[in-house]
Amino acid sequence: MSKRTIKDYDNISIEAQNLTGPLDFADIFGRIAQVHIEIGSGKGTFLLSEATHRPNADFLGIEWARKYYRHAVDRIGRWGLTNVRIIRTDVAAFLPGHVPDESISCFHIYFPDPWPKKRHHKRRFVCTGNIEQIIRCLKPGGVVNIATDHQEYFAAITRVIDMQVSLGRLEQIDFIRAAGAEPAEVVGTNYERKYIKAGRPVYTIAARKL
Repeated sequence: MSKRTIKDYDNISIEAQNLTGPLDFADIFGRIAQVHIEIGSGKGTFLLSEATHRPNADFLGIEWARKYYRHAVDRIGRWGLTNVRIIRTDVAAFLPGHVPDESISCFHIYFPDPWPKKRHHKRRFVCTGNIEQIIRCLKPGGVVNIATDHQEYFAAITRVIDMQVSLGRLEQIDFIRAAGAEPAEVVGTNYERKYIKAGRPVYTIAARKL
């Protein structure tokens, strides 16, 4: 059996090299609506499910791995969803360069690379600088929703969030389950399903911008 051809959909994919300055989400999506950003969208499992369940919201997926990015664009395009866009870029540079202040309703960060070796911890996405960028981008009342299977990384994430809570920038809230998550799941991504099958716990944290 021949492999199915992975297609690009230029109505779904955003070319990072063509961007100059802050994005206009109303122009990108053709309407004014809540905008959600998923950091590390993988093959698009969460985006496909959540965007289907929430047609009145718009979703931007950010993925660095070219293979996963192409798969997600193909997947979303085949389903014909109009409320999803996907970009392949370095999110740590993308946020300060292209996401306007107080423009995002929710950030979704699910199973980010834990970079478990201590010498690689500096590569972890969830750190003080990046969380400060997320807070800048969030609308007042906007939410950051995080899930990981890595206990030590979760402890580090919690410390980063707690610092912003103590500064009066965030308040911790209950994690918001994905609309398409099965009863035993919180997000419903491929990674989560693999971890549940292996009996690994999933740790979650969420916070709202004050």
